[in-house]
Formats: sequence, C-alpha cells, structure tokens
Amino acid sequence: MTPSAPWRMFRRMQASLLAGASLLYLGAAIHAWRVLPGAGSLKLQRTILWPAALAALSFAAFRLVPALRRGLSRHLWISYRTGFGQSVVSVLAGLGVLVVAAGFIYWQTHAAAHGGRYPAGAFGGYGAGIGLLLAQALIVRDLERDPAFRDGIEGR
Repeated sequence: MTPSAPWRMFRRMQASLLAGASLLYLGAAIHAWRVLPGAGSLKLQRTILWPAALAALSFAAFRLVPALRRGLSRHLWISYRTGFGQSVVSVLAGLGVLVVAAGFIYWQTHAAAHGGRYPAGAFGGYGAGIGLLLAQALIVRDLERDPAFRDGIEGR
C-alpha cells in the first residue's frame, strides 16, 4: 500500500503534534522545577508522576475501550477527509493550541511561585492530553492497515 501525499502529511502532523506537546511539556516541567516552592518529592509528584499516570490512563482508555477507540478513529478520519493537518495553516493552528495550553501551565507556575495555588491540575491535564496525542498517532497507523479505509488513504 502506498499512502497518498495528503495522508502522509496528516500522519506526519499527528507525530509532530505529539513531539511538540512533549517538548513544550518538558520545558514547562523544567521551568516549574526551578521556580516552584516545595521539596523535590512534591515537584516530582506534581510535574512528573501524576501527569505520567494520567497520560498512561488517557492512552490506555483510547486504545483499549472500544467505544472511545471507535470515536477517536472516526474523529481522525473526518479530520483527514476535511483536510485538517494537510496544510501549513492547519498544522500551525494545531501547534498554536498546544502553545496556548503550555502558556497556561507557565502562568499557573508563575502564580504558584509567587504564593498562589500549586499547578498540579494544569500539569495533569496536559499529561492526559499527551496520552491522547500518542493514541491518535498510533490509531492513524492502525487506520492504514484497515481495509475499510485503504481506498481513501491511497487516494483512489
């Protein structure tokens, strides 16, 4: 099977969003580690352990729960068919959403460093989002092997 150029761009966009989200998260976690008050164990728990657990839970839910998997597969297929992820503008829009979410983490971290609430929820939510993006990247690969989608992927 030879995927069409639009499908290859869409598949690359899924991987790019996952990589971008991971790098933005890494930057936010490093920044938080430097500026947040509290012991290292608290920072580890709130910026690494809980978000990793939520990422794993989100990933597992979308890979193992059939209704969630079908819904996400349908969403990805509709996104592909409508052209999302196949132009520079749509890729930049997707990355822009990630940057805004990372900006929220930085804002929450800044507030916590100056006496505000600890930003555990922001880190956890972003971690769950990374789990979803990982599931999407793998489901796109699964769609390539599904005979029901082959003609659309090959551009026939």
